[in-house]
Amino acid sequence: MNDTPRKETGDYKRSALIALVVFISYAYFYQAGGWNQNSRFDLLRAILDQHTLRIDAYHSNTKDKALFQGHYYSDKAPGVVLLAIPAVAALRPLLRWAGVDPRSPQGLVAESYFATMMAVSLPAALSAACMFLLALRLGSTTGGAAFAALSLGLATPIWAWATIFFAHALVGACLLFSFAAAIEVGQNTVPTKELFWGLLVGLAAGWATVSEYPAAPASVILAILALAQAWPHGWPTRWRVAAALAIGVGACLLVLMIYQDAAFGSPFQLGYTHYESGAFPWMRKGILGLTFPRLDVMFKLLLGPRIGLFVLAPVTVSGVFGLRQLWKQGNTRNLAAAAASITIYYWLFNASFSGWHAGWTYGPRYMGAGVPLACVGLALVWTRASKRLRWLLGGLAIWGTALSLMAVATTAQPPENLRIPVVQLIGPAFWSGQLAINQVSMLTAEESSRAAGGSFNLGQLVGLHGLASLLPLLAIWCASAYGWMRMSQAHQKEAHAALTTS
Repeated sequence: MNDTPRKETGDYKRSALIALVVFISYAYFYQAGGWNQNSRFDLLRAILDQHTLRIDAYHSNTKDKALFQGHYYSDKAPGVVLLAIPAVAALRPLLRWAGVDPRSPQGLVAESYFATMMAVSLPAALSAACMFLLALRLGSTTGGAAFAALSLGLATPIWAWATIFFAHALVGACLLFSFAAAIEVGQNTVPTKELFWGLLVGLAAGWATVSEYPAAPASVILAILALAQAWPHGWPTRWRVAAALAIGVGACLLVLMIYQDAAFGSPFQLGYTHYESGAFPWMRKGILGLTFPRLDVMFKLLLGPRIGLFVLAPVTVSGVFGLRQLWKQGNTRNLAAAAASITIYYWLFNASFSGWHAGWTYGPRYMGAGVPLACVGLALVWTRASKRLRWLLGGLAIWGTALSLMAVATTAQPPENLRIPVVQLIGPAFWSGQLAINQVSMLTAEESSRAAGGSFNLGQLVGLHGLASLLPLLAIWCASAYGWMRMSQAHQKEAHAALTTS
């Protein structure tokens, strides 16, 4: 790891461009409904419209719900919804100004789309920018950092998950933010900075747990990493970082406990313990569906034809070698251990879950929050690779990007009964121009009968059809590539001028 972090203005401009391109790529697609996202949107509506946590008025559109004392609740952790509430509340006056009733089916579709953008797509896009700056911090070249950031954002199933009102992409982003903040702990012994970075580690890791309960072990690993970074600098630094961590994590846990107490009568009661009789029988195995890792499932999660990560995003394989390089450097051994531990934890967690197949999904979404940490080493692999190996790495990234594009353009929620969704559904639908094929609405049956609530892309909204509806997105990509080249040329000229002057 570099002793002095780079702070060139050009680096921040490039990271902003990466975040913008990735965000537009996410926001270009609306994936419509499904049990998981409907459950969360029902809670959002209940809070904003009825000022209650009960989703009784909307529960008919989802099976992902808890039944407690005769009332229905979302069974999900509340983090994604709580993050979306301010954004949707701010959108409603704009809808009224545009002549759209926020409670009409058209207004509700707009709200669900905006909620997804602000609470899921935006944090995930910012995590790509974070990856770029993090890679530079760890000694990568600009090209290697860009490769890692764009691979994370577009060449993995993160792209699919970031277009749905799920928690996986948000949690992965929070864990990466916390990891990046932990690196800064102890790098500067100014007390205010130690407090700031420690607090940021705690808030980001804590919110990951508020958004998805299984993130708790990963959050603990990041807290340990932050303390390990602070340890060599003596007790004053240790106490400051520990206190800031405790405040950040404690604030998030307080939010979670208040929510659970209000919904289920106890700060320690989860929605997953209150399913209707007969619903999700696999959740009754072991501890809330968790048993032990199965070797066959571990294999399928990585190499299975339906959701295998290395099949859908083969560039992540090289991330393993990148973490190994971080470990061998010595001074980044703690970072490699933390990133690898979180990645392996999510893999084993998914392999231990009775419902490991994750229903209608593109990729192994229950281990999805670990994908950003698995990609931490990509930049170093690219930086140290030969020209021939870079061609291979680029090919793997293009493969993953192409598959992800086909998935988000058709459906990021292929039915679970398909053995190879890319071959049986996604690919054929894409190449025949049948895009946005998921017509399951996030609205109730009565509301969806009065308005179309199915998936779409922004090109379709302006009248383009089939593959032509993707042309605006491709144009944005080309314009961004041109902007990147202009930035690089300007940087080279500045460097040459500085060298000539000196």
